[in-house]
This record gives sequence, structure tokens and C-alpha cells, in this order.
Amino acid sequence: MYLPFTILLPFVFTILSPYFVSLTHSKVARLGISTTTRPTETVFASADNSDLNFFYYHQNLDHFTFTPKSYQTFQQRYVINAKHWAGSKANAPILAFLGEEASIESDLYVGFFQDNGPRLKALLVYVEHRYYGKSVPFGSAEEALKNASTLGYLNAAQALADYAAILMHVKEKYSAKHSPIIVVGGSYGGMLAAWFRLKYPHIALGALASSAPLLYFEDTRPKFGYYHIITKVFKETSKRCYKTIRKSWKEIDRVAAKSNGLLILSKKFKTCAPLSRSFDIKDFLDSIYAESVQFNGNPGDWVATLCNAIDNPPNRKNYVLDRIFAGVVAYFGNQSCYDTDLVIQPSNNAIAWSWQACKLWGCSEIVIPIGHDKHDTMFQTAPFNMTSFIDDCKSKYGVSPRPHWITTYFGIQDIKLILRRFGSNIIFSNGLADPYSVGGNTLSRPQLEEKRRS
Repeated sequence: MYLPFTILLPFVFTILSPYFVSLTHSKVARLGISTTTRPTETVFASADNSDLNFFYYHQNLDHFTFTPKSYQTFQQRYVINAKHWAGSKANAPILAFLGEEASIESDLYVGFFQDNGPRLKALLVYVEHRYYGKSVPFGSAEEALKNASTLGYLNAAQALADYAAILMHVKEKYSAKHSPIIVVGGSYGGMLAAWFRLKYPHIALGALASSAPLLYFEDTRPKFGYYHIITKVFKETSKRCYKTIRKSWKEIDRVAAKSNGLLILSKKFKTCAPLSRSFDIKDFLDSIYAESVQFNGNPGDWVATLCNAIDNPPNRKNYVLDRIFAGVVAYFGNQSCYDTDLVIQPSNNAIAWSWQACKLWGCSEIVIPIGHDKHDTMFQTAPFNMTSFIDDCKSKYGVSPRPHWITTYFGIQDIKLILRRFGSNIIFSNGLADPYSVGGNTLSRPQLEEKRRS
């Protein structure tokens, strides 16, 4: 008999910490694209863990057109752990982790799977997202990431179709026709998990979408944004720290306005290269504060460490920028200099994600309108500007992003209505200190039932 989806509910809260993904990963090996007829997959045993088996599935480049090029394939990597699976005769479940903007290695030790795979006697499947890790089309990462013509096959709809093809293949391979599939993902992968359940309900019985900001788009923009949570966490940690950071921006502007102001700031913050504009040091500090909250507790309490240093600087220095610099030292450690150039040579994974999320190097569909709004009182106001954002993307690739496409394709403008009509068996897990939780679905089941009755 089928495993009831509700059996997963008691296990959701066993996740040890919110699941996040880093956007910076090392370069990876390249695989080719092929138009020849080959076996469906290639098998590679894991060298690190005998319970993990790596496979390559010969995936279609394009699932939605019927042109000669669309029948080209690339090798998409997935991993199976069958150690605790009770088998197809028992209709034992399949837990499928839908890869996000990272190499698959970063997904193989997710606590939820390690804790609950044995309890549920589940087959564990991990699928790498196209264009990330070793699942790279067009023969090499350089070719795949070269321009809009090759990057155009990198989008959420193609990724979901990839997952559908691989999961159907796995069910056939393991004779698991009646084994229910639960898809799981975190952050962008959490959005994919929820969307997969909506788009492929005949494949996935349910989904766990952790930290999934699927409501953080132009048509569903939350009242309070990402930086509102950053401010809230700092203020709750230390009001003095919060006030110091809030004062620091004007002080940076005041010093920068002097004839030798940028040199003074460069020396004050021990930058590795002289500052050419005050924006660079402010952007550097902004990133520190945002990352300390988003990745807080992984490991250690970064926000508390920052604020403790800002509130208690060495030699009791009270000048606001001395306090801010003490926070920098606490965050990075004592270094000879601090590199404020955040646009370093990007990894292949970072370039791929920048295309999807319209950051720095590209433009596509995951347009999350993060800005510094008037509610974000720890920061200087700088609202997200969609017009300039589109212009920047178009000047780089000659292609404009589609800020309304996600809401059009997945139909999430009215999340209450969608979940009531089509969205059963989706668990949305959010940590309220996660800055992206403002774009997550935080409605409880009773609230949805209330909406249904009304």
C-alpha cells in the first residue's frame, strides 16, 4: 500500500538547521553533448561512500521543441543510495532531492535524508541541476556558459522536465511502479520541489520545500523585504550594534567626501587595494551583514560575534568606523588586508546561477527584486529598480529578463487559491530568521482551510 504523506510531518522538524546553498564552488570537470544513440545511462561507483552510486543519464537538451538540436543530449548526473530501501515489493518510498545551483556533492549529506531515509526505509535519489557540477551540456562549461544562445536552455521548466525524466527512469529501473516519490529541496531547490509537485503531480505524491522564496517575485513582492529581516535580527541581537551600523553609512559618506577621503577609508578598513569609490566599502559591509544572518549558526552565531566586536572594540575605541572595522576583523579574522572586490573570478556554478537569477553576468527568469526599502532601517534606502535592472541585463547579453514569467508559468500570484485548488501535500518549511522567509509561504494548514471555507 502507499505510504501516507503525513508520515513525513513529524520528521520535518528534525532538520538540524535551515538549508542554504553557497553560490561559490570550485571549477568542475566537463562533459559533452552528443547526438549519437547510446545506452540510457552510465554507471560510476562512488569513491567516497560505498552506499552511494553515481550515474549519468543521457538527458535531452530541450524537452519542449521538436527541432534537430532539441534531440541532442548531455550527461546529467544523479546519485542513488539504496542501503535502507525496503524494496519495490514493499512499495517503499523514494525520497528525491532536487538539485539547486550547486554541484551534487553539496547535497549528499543533507540531514533530513540521513535522518529519515533509514526510518522510512526509503530509496534516496539526488539529481544534479543542469548546467551545474558535472551536468554540463555543449561539451564544456566554457561553451555552455558562453552566451545567451547556449544559456537559453538553462531555466526552471527544463530543469523540472529533467527531474521528471530521471525519476521515471529510476522507477522503471528499480521496478518501483507503486513506490511514492516525495521531492525535497532547499532555497531555489525548495521552489523547484513545490513547482514540481504542482506541474508533475502524477510523479510526486508530495513535496518538502525548505526556505523556498517562491513568492519573492515582481507580481508577488512581499511588503517587507530581505533586508528587513537582516535589520530585525541585528536589532534583536544588540540595539547598540544596530544603531552603530545604521550611523556608519553617513559617516562613510562624510569621510569619502573629503579630498583624501577614499584613502582614509582604505587605511581605516585595511583594504587590499585602494578604494576608488565609497560604494565598494559599503557593498562589502552590506554583504557581511547579510551573510551573517542568512548563514547564521552554520557554524556558530555569526551575528552575535559581529555585534560583540562592534559593541566592544579593542582599546575601547568609540569612533563609529573603528567599531565597524572591529566587526570586519571578528568576521574574517585578523588579516594583513581585506579584499573588498566582491566580483572575483566567478566559478562555473556562479556564472550559471547569475544567468538564472540575473546577477552580475546574465539575465533570465529568477528575478527576485531585492533592494533596500524604507522599512530596512539599518541600511540606506536604495529600492530595487526594475528598469535599470532590465537595461543592465540587456546590455550584457542582448536578452531581457522576464520578471513576470515565473508567476505566469507557475501561477503563484494567489498562493492561497493555488494551494487550495492544486497544491496538496506540500510542506513549506521556513526559519523566520532566514531573510528569504519574507518570500516564503508561511500559511498554516488551518489558515488554508479557513480560506477554503470562505
